[in-house]
Amino acid sequence: MFSPQGPSLRELVVQALSSVERGYDLLAPKFDHTPFRTPDSVLDATTDALRPLGPFERGLDVCCGTGAGMRTLEPLCQGRITGVDFSTGMLAQARRAYPDAEWAQADVLALPFAEAFDLAVSFGALGHFLPAERSSLFAGVYRALRPNGLFAFPIGAPPPITSGQYWTLRGFDLAMRVRNAVWRPPFVMYYGTCPLHAVRDDLAAAGFTVTTAPLTALGRREDGSPKCRLVLARKT
Repeated sequence: MFSPQGPSLRELVVQALSSVERGYDLLAPKFDHTPFRTPDSVLDATTDALRPLGPFERGLDVCCGTGAGMRTLEPLCQGRITGVDFSTGMLAQARRAYPDAEWAQADVLALPFAEAFDLAVSFGALGHFLPAERSSLFAGVYRALRPNGLFAFPIGAPPPITSGQYWTLRGFDLAMRVRNAVWRPPFVMYYGTCPLHAVRDDLAAAGFTVTTAPLTALGRREDGSPKCRLVLARKT
């Protein structure tokens, strides 16, 4: 799963026993050499799906991490692109990789923007928020977008219950719940807390008009349905 440049088992254990912010500060220098970094295939499929809906002026990457989302924002946005994250370490890596972008350190549950962006994206971040926190996250993105602005993010279809991946993810979530019940500070990272139907409901409650688009370049399941969809939430 990890390249030789990635973190050691000991480093991963230390990260897992830290808070989310501290954990990502520790992991930041090696994050791009782990499977946690959003694959280029997902970024490129997202870019291709958004291109017919643009061009856009200003873009925002919510929970930007080391800046992988800039691969999507750069070809789509004609104006400034910005990344926001709460991890000092992740933002330091992002600044090195994309020195021409703007970067903001902030709690994304209280985004410090108002009608500043035409496109917002996010990759691999929803699992870091408990279901009760999504309303604050989506409300903040809604405020940050200009009228008719678009919030887009990919979301994978759940694996079949008969697959090894399904039980691996269920086991991971169970381990995290046990860890957070017995250890402080908590590290919030779950794979099963953001199904598409719940995310759509929360986006609609925040004021968005929600549609989805299949990311067919990422493949299909045995029943023919797409493995991944792009959620398109429009501020109307």
